[in-house]
Amino acid sequence: MATDTIMGKISFINHDKNVATIEYLLNGKRKSVTGNVSEQEQQKLKEEKIIKKAHQFHVGDEVTFILTRSPRGDKMIADCIEFKFNNAMDSLINKSFVENRLVGYLKKVEEDYFVKETGSYIFFPLKLSPWERRPSEDDLNEAVFFKLNHSAKADKTTASLYRSNYIPEFLAAQKYYKEKTVIDAAINKVTPHGIFVNVVGSKITGRIPIEKAGTEEGVSPCLKPGDRINIIITYLSDSKIVVTRV
Repeated sequence: MATDTIMGKISFINHDKNVATIEYLLNGKRKSVTGNVSEQEQQKLKEEKIIKKAHQFHVGDEVTFILTRSPRGDKMIADCIEFKFNNAMDSLINKSFVENRLVGYLKKVEEDYFVKETGSYIFFPLKLSPWERRPSEDDLNEAVFFKLNHSAKADKTTASLYRSNYIPEFLAAQKYYKEKTVIDAAINKVTPHGIFVNVVGSKITGRIPIEKAGTEEGVSPCLKPGDRINIIITYLSDSKIVVTRV
């Protein structure tokens, strides 16, 4: 078994099986080998101190690895895969700081959605709002505009659709937030930590902390599910809502 560290570049990733194809040069000849790039494998290598940091792999990643035989012994595979750098990823991230509007194709791997950037073929996990409609089968493999989130940390970078398809309830919540509308909300649950209310129907809900829910003595012991109180939305984004009793 060879133990020399080899430098290579990921040319393809099977996201269903968490297996990557790595191209490399050996004795002047171009070769390719496959290896496990799952989160579990990276975490295992990190715990064994073989690598310093776990990584979410992309096409174009420059990596180091060693060649070893597969468990069945019928072929050589890449082991101890460690990320080094990715010039294509760095270029996209730098571009997003200037104009965060990229083009890609929607992909689905099992139950998760991704966007594949057209020029680099890098897959970015698609971050969907809790109030955003999931892409349909007809949307897959279609070109979309997207933007990058958390670009300062490549390992945590995700994609969001440039034009999200929100449910009607969220659009109503946006209007209420903008106009500072007082909402007659139904309580759906009361706990020691707060009052949970239906803000717009049952699909947009919020929590009022106990210290802000009632009088100076705290939440009224008479409040129960089904009661109605007046609230106002004090903060709203595509992933978070904050409401206050008025």
